[in-house]
Amino acid sequence: MAQQSTSIAKAMTKLHYNGGSLLSLHGRWLKPVSSFPLFSSFYSSSPAISDSRIASSFQSSEKENRSRWSKWLLFLPGATTFGLGTWQIFRRQEKMKMLEYRQKRLELEPLRWTNVLQSNVESDALEFRKIKCRGVFDEEKSIYVGPRSRSISGVTENGYYVITPLVPIPNDPESVQSPVLVNRGWVPRSWRDKSLEISQDGEQHLKPKSHHVQESERSTWWKFWAKKPQNVQDQIPTISPVEVVGVIRGSEKPSIFVPANEPSSSQWFYVDVPAIARTYGLPENTIYIEDINEDVNPSKPYPIPKDVNTLIRSSVMPQDHLNYTLTWYSLSAAVTFMAFKRLKPQKSRR
Repeated sequence: MAQQSTSIAKAMTKLHYNGGSLLSLHGRWLKPVSSFPLFSSFYSSSPAISDSRIASSFQSSEKENRSRWSKWLLFLPGATTFGLGTWQIFRRQEKMKMLEYRQKRLELEPLRWTNVLQSNVESDALEFRKIKCRGVFDEEKSIYVGPRSRSISGVTENGYYVITPLVPIPNDPESVQSPVLVNRGWVPRSWRDKSLEISQDGEQHLKPKSHHVQESERSTWWKFWAKKPQNVQDQIPTISPVEVVGVIRGSEKPSIFVPANEPSSSQWFYVDVPAIARTYGLPENTIYIEDINEDVNPSKPYPIPKDVNTLIRSSVMPQDHLNYTLTWYSLSAAVTFMAFKRLKPQKSRR
């Protein structure tokens, strides 16, 4: 064994390279391995082959992941539209309960609004309840909310809701004991402009004449001995009490397209009960009702009270929610069918 190992070592020491070529082995000249075309091509191309294989395997795995995600994304529109259709079902049930609740409360007998009832019950708990109020309208503090359109005989006309405080009647136990904001109904724009002009003219011409009367009496010496009072008392205007049958309501919820109210310039675009009450120095928890009295005086057609049937309606009724549900489910079925059609392998034609 020792002799064989030494002979192998001697043979290995005789191997010499000169520029990559093998010089001699046992005195014979040999060609380098790279000179053979088969081995040279193998050794020169083996690193490139391994790199290309790795790159191709990485690209194939990436394509598989993308195709997997693209398949799931095809079902996303169908799932979204199905969820919207299901949401419309729940919305329809909620709307039906809400309208049924309103109708039951409106069918109850009206309550007499007294100070005892007002102090013991909160307004939120009485919403959509009919009440009777007796008092006097303070016309000088009327505000106009709008514009609001109304269809009359097929013609749409712009107008406003007029809200007036109903104040107590002195020494009348049956009247309200604190002011109540009453939405008296709809009036056209011309009616509002005319009423504003009358109120402004009345304020300008309303001046006391007692001072002029006193001066005329003092100028005549023969009336000096006359026993007439020097102070002329103002005549108290006649009070015309009214009885309002209305429904307790709350503030409106404006959309993003409705501008903000401007109380300083008397521009009201939606009903904000606390803001209206603060404007006239009333408590923020002042009751706000909508007049539904159907006994309208033909000589005074305006304001037009609200129809009680409009209170059990909504901008989106339950039938509309049902139509939306069918629409969303139809879209869901259509896009899901298209997704399956897209993923189904096509048969090759011969």
